[in-house]
Amino acid sequence: MAQAGRRPGQTETRDKILDAARRRFAEQGYDGATVRAIAADAGVNAALLHHFFGTKQRLFAASMNLPVDPGELVPRILDGPEDEIGERLVRAFLSLWEAPDGRAPFLAMIRSATTNDQVATMMRQFLERAVLARLAEARGIPKVRVAGVAAQMIGFALLRYVIGLPPLVTASEDEVVAMLAPVAQYYLTDGVHRPDTRRG
Repeated sequence: MAQAGRRPGQTETRDKILDAARRRFAEQGYDGATVRAIAADAGVNAALLHHFFGTKQRLFAASMNLPVDPGELVPRILDGPEDEIGERLVRAFLSLWEAPDGRAPFLAMIRSATTNDQVATMMRQFLERAVLARLAEARGIPKVRVAGVAAQMIGFALLRYVIGLPPLVTASEDEVVAMLAPVAQYYLTDGVHRPDTRRG
């Protein structure tokens, strides 16, 4: 009986933390919202917040109802042959969007980001800290190149899932990979333009 009685309290506490996190992230962005401030808003100790969510990154993912912590995708993208990293990135991206339950929160974030500056700031900061910076560091490339990949992916998602551009809506996963993977591969591998030093 004692164990059954604890569950509602734990659920209520977790929900309070998530509500506080959503408010803080919306008001201050991903960078500005601190774990300590979120815990204070929820009326709990910061240690309890860490107990439930572990990291600020995971708290953000939970508060935004994301189906997966985007930061956890980085090891999946990096694990494997270098010449297939572009394909792994695109397939990982598609796996999140193709599941209806997973697509909903991403659609909500993209739609909100186009009309709400606070959401746009929050989304941009999270992507930069949790995904782009980590991927750039692991690959030893400038962050701007990883941002180029993100621009391709988000632009594709906007046209396929929000605007519903017919050729992209009906394209198969393999067709999408064939289009986008070479671009991602270019940005994530050396792909740097080198001047032609041959003498005429």
